[in-house]
Amino acid sequence: MSSLRTLAVAAGLQPEWQDAAGRRQTVADRALQAILDRLGHPSGSEKQITESLAAINARDAQGVRFLSVDVGDPIRLTSKVSGSAELTFEDGTTRSVTVDNGELSPISKSGYHKLEINGEVIDILVAPRRCYTIADALPGCKIWAPAVQIPSLRTDVPKAFGDFVSLADAARAFGQRGADALAISPTHALFPADASRYSPYAPSSRQFLNGLYGDPAAFGALSDGRDFPELIDWHAAIPEKLAQQRKSFDQVLPQIEETLTAFRGQGGNDLERHAEFDALHAHFFAITGARGWQQWPAEYHDPASLAVRRFVAEHVDDVKFYIFLQWLARRDLNAAQTAAKNAGMAIGLIADLAVGMDPGGSHGWSRHSDLLTGLSIGAPPDPLGPDGQSWGITGFDPQALRDTGLAPFIATIRAALAHAGGIRIDHAFGLRRLWVVPEGASAAEGAYLDMPFEDLMRIVAMESQRAKAIVIGEDLGTVPDGFREAMDSRAMLGMRVLWFERDADGFVPPAKWSRDAVAMTGTHDLATVAGWWSGRDIDWTWDLGRKSDAADKPTDLAARAEDRVALWSAFDTGTEQPIPEDTDPVVDAAVAHVARTPCALAIIPIEDLAGLVEQPNLPGTIDEHPNWRRRMPDTTEALLQRPGVVARIDTLNATRPA
Repeated sequence: MSSLRTLAVAAGLQPEWQDAAGRRQTVADRALQAILDRLGHPSGSEKQITESLAAINARDAQGVRFLSVDVGDPIRLTSKVSGSAELTFEDGTTRSVTVDNGELSPISKSGYHKLEINGEVIDILVAPRRCYTIADALPGCKIWAPAVQIPSLRTDVPKAFGDFVSLADAARAFGQRGADALAISPTHALFPADASRYSPYAPSSRQFLNGLYGDPAAFGALSDGRDFPELIDWHAAIPEKLAQQRKSFDQVLPQIEETLTAFRGQGGNDLERHAEFDALHAHFFAITGARGWQQWPAEYHDPASLAVRRFVAEHVDDVKFYIFLQWLARRDLNAAQTAAKNAGMAIGLIADLAVGMDPGGSHGWSRHSDLLTGLSIGAPPDPLGPDGQSWGITGFDPQALRDTGLAPFIATIRAALAHAGGIRIDHAFGLRRLWVVPEGASAAEGAYLDMPFEDLMRIVAMESQRAKAIVIGEDLGTVPDGFREAMDSRAMLGMRVLWFERDADGFVPPAKWSRDAVAMTGTHDLATVAGWWSGRDIDWTWDLGRKSDAADKPTDLAARAEDRVALWSAFDTGTEQPIPEDTDPVVDAAVAHVARTPCALAIIPIEDLAGLVEQPNLPGTIDEHPNWRRRMPDTTEALLQRPGVVARIDTLNATRPA
């Protein structure tokens, strides 16, 4: 192995990897050098490589400050130290213990504990062996849940886009009809001042909420009753909603001042920095169009700088307004989870955790050292994306996580579970490894960067049990060796989607689907059942000039015709196959097919329950397709009264009774 590749491995990179087809791939030296440089390990010469490798070895020799272990297992420290030590449990109680040749006897009490030995303190997570499960909540039951995109929801009160009050209405409606959970789109904080930033998967921070989802109607900000377009006009809707919220804030501040003060005290410095960022972002975006903090004047890059402190002192009400948005959003999201539980749901909301963050956002500004710098995360070339994908977002730096006792990840999981009974971890492979691409490079010029997988999985199990919340990991794509087995051992549910459940004989019968997963008719990134059957997704592919395995559109349509035969045969309805334009019987059969699987949870997107043709998002597009702009054709309550929807819910309840 060359010295460059030796350094790459020491830095946590994988110079070789296996693609979706099982072929071994090698990362080019040039790509490794670019990534190593951005990780802080210069490698442009043999001298630099030697120095970088020595620095890594010196760091590793210092030992670790965070260890994780399963409850009841022996604890092995990184050094062979022996002697007496003091163990401080998370509840503050202490116990004298003995370390023998680097080994500590098992700890039966789960929690985040501290071990002090020879003047050094090591954080030790003693984690439960598995996540909280549906069987824990409802022993012996199989349940179902709809999935919704929050902005798409309509209510009796006309709104430009759905919010947390719309979500509460949907939760009540579905709970009353037998659903035990409701999977939702990400609720992370975005960039309120920039109406072009509405993708829920490129957040400013994953530890705070999208303040635009808070409803100021409780303070007298009533709708004017006008109609809104079928597609969400974010560029008009966001400034209007923000102005409405600001007006409410200005009017009610005297009445809620004490409540906001208490909320700020609970939120601490992290909440203050986030609100300060939003105020600064709004200020500089209005002046220069700066999209992130990197485009601000240099004196504003450090939250502790005199320039920032002066700005905060001069814009007290602006900062307080963004505190208000967080309070309002948290209040309304809590109400939505309460509505779900009160309506009879055993689980309630299932939150969606985006895989990363915009590097120019709140987290990147306030805690820059937590994140990878100069690297975008994405996916390598595979059948779904032949050129690979670079998402333009960043993630946690694995070494920074280790240096901080994984505190940023713990805070992120806790934030996601604060208002939910479950969590879906987007691109869960990122717990094991991230495909990192130097900014400005093609996605194919990336490499896999190892993450502290066992530590992260134990944290997920710990927080899941504490919150009594189920965990779903999105495991679609190039699956790392042993990943699904690790998920199964932790009771983290994978995702099994109708379109991908195929083998050499065709679509897999329901009885053969994995029990350790969620059964789904589709996801927000895939064609709906009606859209697939009618070929709407094929229309989009060829109308937009997107890549396809087919040589031309007629070939693509011919292949779909064969797939329709295979799918209808798998449904085994005993009836004649419908024509492509007759989608309702196919949607009925798809829902029944997924409902019959042994999976403990079946998730049906609301688009499939309603038999809609269009999908919420078309990956790889920005403006070519109306991503995240589609609205439901009616209120949730009205949709659930439609005969076709009633029949599909009856099927789910008959197969998976609440």
